[in-house]
Amino acid sequence: MCSLALFPPPLSGGQITLYEANNELVAGSSPDCYEKQHWDPPSLNFPRETLKPHSRPESSSKAAFLDHKDTLWMRSAGAWYMLAYILPKWLAVSSGCVLALIRWMSSFHGSLFPHLTLSGEEMTAEFSQVLDWSDSAIRSFAWHPHTDKFAVALLDDSIKIYNSRSATAPTLKHRLQRNVSAMQWKPLCASALAVACHTCLLVWHVDPSSLSTRPSSGCAQVLSHPGHSPVTSVAWSPSGSLLVSASPVDTAMMVWDVAAENCVPLQRVGGGGVTNVSWSPDGSRLLAATPSALFRVWETRMWTCERWPCLKGRCQSACWSPDGSRLLFSVQGEMVIYALTFSDMTGGPKSAAVVADLSETTFSGIDDITVGGEVQSLAWDPTGERLAVLLKGTEFLKSSLIYFNSSLGTNNKNFFELNCFSVNVKKGCRCKM
Repeated sequence: MCSLALFPPPLSGGQITLYEANNELVAGSSPDCYEKQHWDPPSLNFPRETLKPHSRPESSSKAAFLDHKDTLWMRSAGAWYMLAYILPKWLAVSSGCVLALIRWMSSFHGSLFPHLTLSGEEMTAEFSQVLDWSDSAIRSFAWHPHTDKFAVALLDDSIKIYNSRSATAPTLKHRLQRNVSAMQWKPLCASALAVACHTCLLVWHVDPSSLSTRPSSGCAQVLSHPGHSPVTSVAWSPSGSLLVSASPVDTAMMVWDVAAENCVPLQRVGGGGVTNVSWSPDGSRLLAATPSALFRVWETRMWTCERWPCLKGRCQSACWSPDGSRLLFSVQGEMVIYALTFSDMTGGPKSAAVVADLSETTFSGIDDITVGGEVQSLAWDPTGERLAVLLKGTEFLKSSLIYFNSSLGTNNKNFFELNCFSVNVKKGCRCKM
C-alpha cells in the first residue's frame, strides 16, 4: 500500500501544472509557458454569470397545470377523496386507516433510504461525480475514446462539442435536456453521445462533418421509462451495442437497445436505487453502485451479480483497469482507495485490498502544504499507466487533483509505483472534476 507521505511535496510559490513530459509534470508561473503539442486544445472559459440556469427550478414553484402523468391509482385515490362524503361511514373510516398505513410505510421507507426525501435536483447533486455540481458552471465533461473531441455540459443546460479537426463548435439544446449529470460517447462511433438528464436519457446523433452550429432537436433520441428519473449515470458497452442507465430512485438499471428504443430492467432487491454504472473495458463485467453501503458487480455473460457491502458508506466512485481484471473504488467517509481483482476462476475475489492511503499529509517548507482527504472521483487512462484522483477537500482544505503512476502487477500491495504528483491550479481556482 502506498501513502501520500512517501511522495514528493507539491509545488509551491505560485507554480501551476502545465503538462506532462517524459513521465513528469512540467510546471510554470503562467500558461504562456505551455509548449505546443500535436494538438493545441482550446482554452475554454465559461463565466458562471453568463450562464443562465433554468428559469423555474424544480423546488421554486409548482407547475401551473395538473400533471397528466398521474397513474390510474393516483387518479382513483383523488376521486375517492372527493366523493368520500357520499360513502358509508365505515368505508370512509377503513379507507382512512389504509391511507394512514400507506403513509407510515412510505415514511419508514424514507427513513431507510434518506435520499428519497430529496428533490430531483438535490439528488443529482448528491450523486454526481462533479464536486459542487449545483454551483458548477460545468456540469459534465466527456472525452471521446478514439478521437480528439470532447463534450462539455454547462449550467444553462446546453452542451458544446469541440473537435480538433473542426473550427465549428456545435451547441446542443433540447427541451428535455435539464440538469445534465453525466455524458458518454458511444464507442466505435464518431457521432453518438448519451446524456443523462432530469426526466429522461437523450442520445444525440451529431454528424462530425456538419457545419451546423445548432443541430436540430430531431437529432436526439428520447429514451424514458416510468419511475426511472432523475438519471444520474450512463455507460455504453465496449462494443456500443447496449447502453445502461441508472437512477437513485429506481432499484433497476435499464439496459437499452438504442436502435429499437426499448429496454430491459436489471433489478435486485436492496440498495434503494442505482447511482453509478461503469462497464469494464473488456465488456465482461458491469459495476452498479447504490445509495446504500453496498455495490454490485454484474457478470454480463449470464447476467448474475455479486454483492459487495461497504463498511462506512456508499461507493463514491470507481474505475476499471484497461483489461477489466481490476476495479478500483472509493467509499464515502474514507480516505483510501480499494481494489478488487477478478479472474476467470470460480469464486472470484474474496475481499477488497487497500492500495492507497490518502489521509491528510502536511509537507513542510516555505509554505506548509496539506494534501489528502476523501475521494470525489477516479479516472484511469486506457494504457493503465495513469490514475487521476479528485479529492473533495474540507472547510479548511481546498479540493485537489493528484495522479499516480500505476502498474498492473499481480500483487495488489505493489499496485502503484511510489510516484505521485499533485496538480497545482491557478490561485483562486478549484478542481471540480
